[in-house]
Amino acid sequence: MQIQPKYDVIVIGGGTAGLVAAIQAGRAGSTTLLVEKNAMLGGTMTVAGINRPAFFFAGDRQVIGGIGWELFCKTCVETGRPVPTSAEGKHHMYCDAAIFAALADEAALDAGVDVVFHAMPAALTFADRAWTVQICTKTGLQTVRAGAVIDATGDANAVGIAGFELERPDVVQPATLTFGCSGYDPDSLDWAALKKAADDAIAAGELLTTDISWRGDGPRALLQKHGHNANHLRAPQAQTSEGRSAVEIEGRRALLRMYRFLRKQPGLEDFRIDRLCAEAGIRETVTIKGKTTVTTDDYESGKFYEDAVCYAFYPIDEHLNDGMGINARPLKEGVLPTIPRGALLPADSRFLLVAGRCLSSEREANSALRVECPCMAMGQAAGAMAALSARTGTDPEELPMEDIRAMLREHGAIIPGDSTA
Repeated sequence: MQIQPKYDVIVIGGGTAGLVAAIQAGRAGSTTLLVEKNAMLGGTMTVAGINRPAFFFAGDRQVIGGIGWELFCKTCVETGRPVPTSAEGKHHMYCDAAIFAALADEAALDAGVDVVFHAMPAALTFADRAWTVQICTKTGLQTVRAGAVIDATGDANAVGIAGFELERPDVVQPATLTFGCSGYDPDSLDWAALKKAADDAIAAGELLTTDISWRGDGPRALLQKHGHNANHLRAPQAQTSEGRSAVEIEGRRALLRMYRFLRKQPGLEDFRIDRLCAEAGIRETVTIKGKTTVTTDDYESGKFYEDAVCYAFYPIDEHLNDGMGINARPLKEGVLPTIPRGALLPADSRFLLVAGRCLSSEREANSALRVECPCMAMGQAAGAMAALSARTGTDPEELPMEDIRAMLREHGAIIPGDSTA
């Protein structure tokens, strides 16, 4: 595959939002380039190992469908797991990361998408109703033009490079470095003794609370979950290469401290690390200043926006930087939040969209909107809008909502307000 000089749509970032956006644009007939910094699609689901997406369902009602749901279901079928039909066990919907990544490749290529890994945006400029994007590849800069651009980096990197305003919170949620561990029997461990040993090691400066726990309660959850999504890492400025480098290095330092501590404990002499995710899972960096901002009140009240493009369904879920828990609030019975088109559009921009956790939203609302299922739904909405904009020459903000929704329905998405939703 050679990068072409011109595309209808360029999607920057191939995580759960970006891969769905690119597939949607490609299936809609747009020539599409997907630019991804890592070696595989899926982002947090695959590269960071957080492979339990939530939520496709609100109770017994499915609220997110479309391309993301299609890929999840294909992964279930491929791996012999039942396809969920309700929210039963919803938080633990397991998705095999390796198979999901392979199916994502297949779906993108089948949609006619050009996929380039190990690449990042270097510059973006808008003129004559088109974007010029400089892409930094392993062999140098390549310049590409596009009718519409989607920033699915999670960090609003493309939006920031293009010069649009970003919102930078003073404190961001911690990250997590997922790994897999074995060499012990959880049922035979003395949890009280492990907690005391951990407290002593923390007091001696040999271990940090956040190396082994979210809540300062010792290594029990980490060991029972065999390393899945069980630690916290401070992650300031992780939208930058420098900040991201710092959190990745600290993640492996934390892993080494945890490993050295656990190997000294009775029953854990053979403790070992079987796998380590290539990057930490980042929960929060920056958001765009959008044409609409989803407030926490809007989210928790289930506000129905006139320009709603998809649903979201997840509790407020703000992980605390001190390693002492989560600010968590379930949604009230019957509340079903929506995501408006305006939250995916950077203020003062033209033919530029975002999809994923950097949408315009207040911090507590963002702690719910950032998870994988709504990111998939946002990605499909952004892909549809970008395809329509490139086709018609109409800015995403000015597209008729019924045209957007018609395309999304055609490709299986669930539309807020539809009687079948």
